Amino acid sequence: MSDRSAAAPDAVTIPEPWQDPSLPPEKRVADLLGRLTLEEKVAQLYSVWIGANATVDDMAPQQHELVGDSLDWAHLIRTGLGQLTRPFGTAPVDPALGARALARMQVELVAAGRFGIPAVAHEECLCGVMTWGATVYPTPLAWGATFNPALVERMAARIGADMRRLGLHQGLAPVLDVTRDARWGRTEETIGEDPYLVATLATGYVRGLESAGVVATLKHFAGYSASRAGRNFGPVHMGPRELADVLLLPFEMAVRDGGARSVMHAYTEIDGMPAAANPALLTGLLRDEWGFTGTVVADYFGVSFLELHHGLAEGPVEAAAVALSAGVDVELPAVRCFGPGFVAAVRDGAIPESLVDRAAARVLRQKIELGLLDLDWSPFPAELDAAGDAPIDGLIDLDPPAGRALAREVAEESVVLLANDGGALPLRPDARIAVIGPLADRATGMLGCYTFPAHVGIHHPELPAGVAIPSPLESLRAELPGAAFTHVPGCDVSGRDTEGFAAALAAAEAADVVVAVLGDRAGIFGDSTSGEGCDAESLDLPGVQPALLEALLGTGTPVVAVLLTGRPYALGAYADRLAATVQAFFPGEEGGPAVAGVLSGRVCPSGRLPVSVPRRPAGGPSTYLGPTLAHANSVTSVDPTPLYPFGHGLSYTAFAWDGVRVDGATPDPDTPVEVPTDGAVTVSLTVHNIGDRPGADVVQLYLHDPIAQVTRPVIRLIGYARVALAPGQSRRVDFRVHADLSAFTGRAGTRVVEPGALELRISRSSADVAHTVALKLTGPERQVGTDRQLTTEVTLH
Repeated sequence: MSDRSAAAPDAVTIPEPWQDPSLPPEKRVADLLGRLTLEEKVAQLYSVWIGANATVDDMAPQQHELVGDSLDWAHLIRTGLGQLTRPFGTAPVDPALGARALARMQVELVAAGRFGIPAVAHEECLCGVMTWGATVYPTPLAWGATFNPALVERMAARIGADMRRLGLHQGLAPVLDVTRDARWGRTEETIGEDPYLVATLATGYVRGLESAGVVATLKHFAGYSASRAGRNFGPVHMGPRELADVLLLPFEMAVRDGGARSVMHAYTEIDGMPAAANPALLTGLLRDEWGFTGTVVADYFGVSFLELHHGLAEGPVEAAAVALSAGVDVELPAVRCFGPGFVAAVRDGAIPESLVDRAAARVLRQKIELGLLDLDWSPFPAELDAAGDAPIDGLIDLDPPAGRALAREVAEESVVLLANDGGALPLRPDARIAVIGPLADRATGMLGCYTFPAHVGIHHPELPAGVAIPSPLESLRAELPGAAFTHVPGCDVSGRDTEGFAAALAAAEAADVVVAVLGDRAGIFGDSTSGEGCDAESLDLPGVQPALLEALLGTGTPVVAVLLTGRPYALGAYADRLAATVQAFFPGEEGGPAVAGVLSGRVCPSGRLPVSVPRRPAGGPSTYLGPTLAHANSVTSVDPTPLYPFGHGLSYTAFAWDGVRVDGATPDPDTPVEVPTDGAVTVSLTVHNIGDRPGADVVQLYLHDPIAQVTRPVIRLIGYARVALAPGQSRRVDFRVHADLSAFTGRAGTRVVEPGALELRISRSSADVAHTVALKLTGPERQVGTDRQLTTEVTLH
């Protein structure tokens, strides 16, 4: 217990001003900042990554080259430390033992410095806490398929609570990049191709994480997902209008409405300007316009990349100066640029000390908000304190039944039924089922790149996964105990070997139905087919899986395709011959039961596509969010029309929509409803479940702006409602649409609400319109700013 007593400074009866929680944070920061030496201030601006060089493979670009082998912990912490990098997500460790080790590091840090300032401990948390034994939730693309921000918020709140149990303070999530080219390996980490969907779901995640007292970190600010040809780190070439109207909206909403307290800059450059060196982005827009007051942290080694990849600096010190001047506050994951040479340059006057003070003040304020500078702060989580000196192995359970139940709920709501021609699904409970494919009897297809088993555990094959992850085959057997199953892998995910085809075809021919489980293997900077650094040249299924699927279709046995992927793949070559198609985006530890539940009929599918599914693998990767000439037309021979559009998804029950009202009255189809350019209108309709089983429908509201001062997307999502109904039940949905939702960046470069004709389209998908409402905005053109209405208010009656 003696290590606990060292957690705080020597006992005092009257706290120093910087320790006094009754004082405003600004006064506490000013008091402490004035006491720190230059070295102590700079120490708050970097992190340490213990064990980074002990891992088998890089978890971040050039990790082994940029993390030094000769870390002198005792010497380093004498001046303090800003952050501790990935204390749980670097190597497998029992959660309780890891929490105790982290607490003891904090004890040493506090004891070593003059002021006893702890470090912020950060960890990845995109699909759950990045640690051994923690619940593995679905990947963000699966969140997008739920169209359910409240569910994502609940998930994030639970993740945040688990992080606090371990002594963690900051989570490196969510990812707010909008999908622009699905060939990009990190598509799985995006929430979808529509900025409104991404913004609302990501903001839900931020609220959940922050509600647990964990700092949410918005990634990656900005433009990362729009690289040329979908290549990781590739240059981004887009105009300021596309940047503002597509890629920045999620970040603005998460800062303004979500309360995010940290932002991570992107690796990429936009029109020659890397994000880490862009003061207009990191200071002018983020802080001066949006009012952000938190910390800007570097994506791993992003400051060094200004020297090593972008050619903006001659050495680490100059890179540090460029980044700090632009608005980067903290160098992650380890100190290289903000080291002794940087301190010397500041002392010599080559770099203004005011820039150090600015960043250090932001870091210290965040530590104050987290309670780290209060006299009663302890690094030991409550469960460790309660345990005392008793053995703690297994004390902290990060995958309890409630966590698994929530993971199952998210997974079940995210599964998308793309097609069910001929009613092949649900499967007959007594059918002879051939389960074929490289992912049929593995957990691989459940796991995104930023899950512990795929990210870290893969390098430790001698250890168990830490959580139970049922495979599709195992889950199907549990769902349909009366069915007869045969299983043949057929091929590997990415290999070229076809020797397994013969056995697969024989099994298919002897079965009533084939369930072909195909898709991706996620990983990081390796030979995986999805994940960071694992970009695709085309949107054809990896390896010889297309040939396997073709061969199975040739047997004449009905084939149900189950796709477990990190991106949408082109299915046009098979769609008219498949009996049914089910899409799941890395659905987490409970993904097997969720998919099996849809196949058996236990789960009524309700997921909707957050990304379009292309018809051809090389038909020009694009999204639905484009102006007229971005879609099929007579001036080009390439038709980019997707096979399944954004927002598409089928159900086992049936829904009917009627009773469209505008401000309570039936609209006249020949007379547009007039709304002032600063006004709002309420559009309503009633959703009926006319089927024989419970289900959930997703009502989508799109805006069409036929004439504008600049080209506009033909349609764009501005609202949606997920409506769960019992058989025979009906509910009315009200969409309160403010004129601000029609705003766009006009010719002068400012965001405007323009008078004129608009059309609201109440739709089942971006291509399936059920009802239209004509509007006419009246009055003067309005310039709108950060106080504008960002969301459509949705009410269910």
